[in-house]
Amino acid sequence: MKILIIGYKGMLGNELVKVFKSGNNLTLWDKEQIDISNRDDVMTKVGKLKPDVVINAAAYTAVDKAESEKDLVYKINGCAIGFLSTICKEINALFIHFSTDYVFDGESHIGYKENHLYKPINLYGKSKALGEKMILDIKPRYYLIRTSWLFGKYGKNFIETMIHLAEEGKDLKVVNDQFGSPTYAKDLAKKVKELIKSEKPYGIYHITNSENCNWYEFAQKIFEFVGLKPNLRPVTSEEFPTLAKRPTYSMLVNTKISLMRPWEEALKAYLIETGRIK
Repeated sequence: MKILIIGYKGMLGNELVKVFKSGNNLTLWDKEQIDISNRDDVMTKVGKLKPDVVINAAAYTAVDKAESEKDLVYKINGCAIGFLSTICKEINALFIHFSTDYVFDGESHIGYKENHLYKPINLYGKSKALGEKMILDIKPRYYLIRTSWLFGKYGKNFIETMIHLAEEGKDLKVVNDQFGSPTYAKDLAKKVKELIKSEKPYGIYHITNSENCNWYEFAQKIFEFVGLKPNLRPVTSEEFPTLAKRPTYSMLVNTKISLMRPWEEALKAYLIETGRIK
């Protein structure tokens, strides 16, 4: 297949390149090659390339910073997805796009299925919801994949932040009242390939590593695996305020595709692959 991966330099993009490079004709673009928030750029460049599949791994992901950069975050996470959907429909390309658990308000203790109505509570979530709406309104051939709490080798992530702070001897406060599913970018990329090959019906899919935890439990497991014993204290979201409000329960319930391995197994694999443990 002729596959275009946009945002190939990012955490997920790097893993997608590894997964799809064998047996496919890959074109790799990042912000140096295309401005997805520029309609003419998207229509001209993607239209000329005419790929069979467009995988968009580009996004504005700075959740707190988004609160003060509304125009930019809406352009990248919202309007740009409309442009990509439009050109994919015109050239009949399959469009793969990634969204987030943050499109939900986090009030459901049992999590959110694929057909649950979104109700974001911060600007980042609202921008991602706009992107979703663009896809659903324009209706290209698409897989809209929601995921959560992504970690991986390429870029900043919660795991490395925790380890770095612990190694510096810092006292750590981690919230214990926000629940979700940590997801390994490598596992997600493999599942995307599986989804495409399966030829399942187009639509929305929830793909995360299985089982749930809160951020404090996630931190505890990290330190257990790497053998660190920092002064780690659980706190509430009220005690640890952020610019953007976070959903309390943002577990994504997967009802359409086989489950991935539990997040604890994925975390251990990540730590082995990054040389943190043997």
